[in-house]
Amino acid sequence: MSESGSEVRKAARKVSTRQQDPEGTRQNIIEVASQEFALNGLSGARIDEIAAKTRSSKRMIYYYFGDKEGLYLSALESAYATVREGEAELDIAGLSAVDGLRRLVEFTFTHHHQHEDFIRMVMIENIHHGQYLERSSVVRDLNVTAIAHIKDLYERGLVEGQFRPGLDPLEIHWQISALCFFNVSNRATFSRLFARDFGAPDMLERLKQNTVEMVLRYVAKPGALGE
Repeated sequence: MSESGSEVRKAARKVSTRQQDPEGTRQNIIEVASQEFALNGLSGARIDEIAAKTRSSKRMIYYYFGDKEGLYLSALESAYATVREGEAELDIAGLSAVDGLRRLVEFTFTHHHQHEDFIRMVMIENIHHGQYLERSSVVRDLNVTAIAHIKDLYERGLVEGQFRPGLDPLEIHWQISALCFFNVSNRATFSRLFARDFGAPDMLERLKQNTVEMVLRYVAKPGALGE
């Protein structure tokens, strides 16, 4: 078979795939684009490169997302949706507030470690002063849900006599995010500066447990942790 004939068949397979599974094609574009944006930023990512690594075409990317900024925003929305979906699947309704909060912190720490592209995209969006997220009602709605989960845990902890009064659920979310985010965003620099592998399994486990303890000590009333 000639090289041109092979290219025609390859293009035909791409068209067939798009026609059979448009949502799968769209998700494939977002997954590849997320990696490119996390690696190269909004300005450095190239639609040609993204198209070459997907089962789609440059024209189809523009069809689904309008332009590169539209694709970038969709990738951000997908990244936030993934973490919020994971939180929603946590089985914490039957746990005490302390144990529920512990499980939420453990999940967040592990999720961020396993989704480094998410952390890098959030860092890039902060470089852009959050201007693209500001356009997204999707992300705002997702994060309202996240705060609602913490608010529910906190209020249960107050009723159970485990948590101290006067705390803001949004600020609790901030502290959890800060501790778990830093573990990924600054791991490389800390490892080199202090000649210790902060990505080693035993170090990650210790850092996770430290993070859980710091959050719980911040929220819990004295003596509530059984000390």
